[in-house]
Formats: sequence, structure tokens, C-alpha cells
Amino acid sequence: MSTFLLDKIIFGPVKSRRLGISLGVNLLPANRKICTFDCIYCECGFNKDDNQSLNKFPSRQDVYNSLENRLKEMSGKGESLDTITFSGNGEPTLHPEFREVIEDTIALRDQYYPQAKISVLSNSTTISNPSVFRALKKVDNNILKLDAASDILLNGIDQPVSKDFTNEKLVRDLKRFNGDLIIQTIFLKGNNGTQSVDNTTPENIDHWVNLMQEINPKQVMIYSLDRDTPSKSLEKVSKKELELIADRIRKLGIPIVVA
Repeated sequence: MSTFLLDKIIFGPVKSRRLGISLGVNLLPANRKICTFDCIYCECGFNKDDNQSLNKFPSRQDVYNSLENRLKEMSGKGESLDTITFSGNGEPTLHPEFREVIEDTIALRDQYYPQAKISVLSNSTTISNPSVFRALKKVDNNILKLDAASDILLNGIDQPVSKDFTNEKLVRDLKRFNGDLIIQTIFLKGNNGTQSVDNTTPENIDHWVNLMQEINPKQVMIYSLDRDTPSKSLEKVSKKELELIADRIRKLGIPIVVA
């Protein structure tokens, strides 16, 4: 199936299923994926074992200039904007000046679109880094991934690059936000090439719901496949199934968005 990579810093705005009118920011190299996960559903494709010297991150100044130019253009045309969203070709928090870029973005948002939110889509692998943690605490929507409730499914779906990364560590780090975070989970079924994966089983859902209760996020976002994926055997979970899962979270009193 076809996947894609971005070739620029700023992209969109696009209509997001979860965030409204979203202007994207890609802090990763153009046309190259860099990530601490190698998710079987990633629209950017799988990680590549190639020359890492080519992995040039855009400079802080280039990000600032690109974002300011786009915001100024949109504002001048009277265009609407709900959120400035960091995602792109991999894990955005890997940028060496992520905290500084977030501070710049807050200043630009306040100048051009003070009503807009700032969102970061992160796979949660770097949140133990104090600088990343502080930066994520400053944004409106720190949307952090938790796709599985066990190491077996974590390794099967998200395929962490570090073999030392565990679900226990992930949950422990998420709890450090004291509820000031949004959990995002994709539900799917299929095969990663070596094992069957299905995070919709009753056992996984029970455990995942318990983790949501422990982490107590201010919101949960759940969704299924909507774009092409590098693994061809994956199956989309129906909206009906997602709503049944969502009902379990609603009973906890936690707001949930089903996309």
C-alpha cells in the first residue's frame, strides 16, 4: 500500500478528524522518516536503515520563519485555524531544539491566532526527557500514544526501536503528567509479518481501560485505520466497536473522542 513523507516544514491546513482545522508542522527532515517506533500502521512507512548523516533537522530559525510566513498569510486572508499541530515524518520531540521551537510557536500563535490551540502528536517515548516534558506541559494538547496494554502488543504494533522500552516504563512516564495529557490509541487487527496483532480483545481492552483509570487523562482519543499502511494485512475496527470501547471510558467520567 502507498505511504508518504512530507517534503516541507509547514503543511496544510487540513481538516483533522480530531482537531478541526489544523496547520501541520514537520520538525523532521524532508522526505525522511526518523522515529523511535516503527509502527505497522504508520502512514510514513517503515523506518529505513540508511545513512543517518543525511538526517538534517530543520533549524529553529527555519521553523520560525516558515511558520510565521504561513500564519501571516492565513491571517491576512481571514482564514480560520483551530490548531497548530506538530506531527510530520516521525517523532517530533526528537528535534534537538524542540522546547525552543515550542516557545517560538506559542509566541507566534499569540500574535496571529490567539484563539488557536497548539497540539503535539507524540509516541510518548521521549517524555522522560526533562526538556521534552517541560515543553509538552506548555502546549494545549499534548497528545500521547498508548496503543497497547502489554509488552507483547506494544512490540507487535508499535515495534519500539529500543529493546529496553517497555509498557511499564511508558505508563509510569505518562502518570508524571498528573492527568494533564490526552491519550491517543489506535485499534486494529491483523499481522505484522511475524505475529498476529489484535488490541481489541476483551483481555487487552480490560487492561487498557484499567490503565486509563490509573493515568486519568483529561481526554482520550480513539480511532482506527483511515490511511494506507506499510503492513498490508491490517483490518480497520468498526465505528460500532470503537463506540463500545468508548462507553467503558465514559463510565470512568473521562471525556473521549471517537474518530
